[in-house]
Amino acid sequence: MSLSKAYLLIFIILIVDQVSKIYVKTNFILGEEVEVFNWFKILFIENEGMAWGTKIPGTYGKLFLTIFRLFAVGGIGYWLWDSVERKHSSNYLVVAIALIFAGALGNIIDSVFYGVIFDDSQSQLATIFTDTPYGTWFHGQVVDMFYFPFIKDYPMPEWVPFIGGRPFTFFNAIFNVADMAISTGVGILIVFNKKAFHKKY
Repeated sequence: MSLSKAYLLIFIILIVDQVSKIYVKTNFILGEEVEVFNWFKILFIENEGMAWGTKIPGTYGKLFLTIFRLFAVGGIGYWLWDSVERKHSSNYLVVAIALIFAGALGNIIDSVFYGVIFDDSQSQLATIFTDTPYGTWFHGQVVDMFYFPFIKDYPMPEWVPFIGGRPFTFFNAIFNVADMAISTGVGILIVFNKKAFHKKY
């Protein structure tokens, strides 16, 4: 795959990711949900930008996370460029790196810019390019919305280790297009590992 095609794939993912996030951000109040099917909901949440809503404690935790992600996406971008320029990397590898790069960049956009271009989503619809932003540069919240509770509040038998006797939900992660791109890219590297890292001479 050429670098221009990889860039096109990245651009498309970024557009879909940001359009979906801006739509949800400006049409949903935080915590609001719409049921598409009983196993698929649009549920608007925000998080610090780490997997499963994990936070880095401390005053500068969010800033550290965002700066780290900027360096990481720079490294991924170089990996993509190098893989294409060497001309013997497989298309599996190039597509996987492009997906991971697009996903990482999509969430970084939220972290860097959303705090200064949107106002609060608590109990109101957010407006874009507001005079009363909810945060500062590098302290934006990542917008998530896709929720697929295939099994919801299933009562687990008492004998099941760790979760026995409690309601169980599968799949309870809430994610966005950028997360899907990252997961797909990583999945390609895992499932098609031999093809991805097979060098063409």
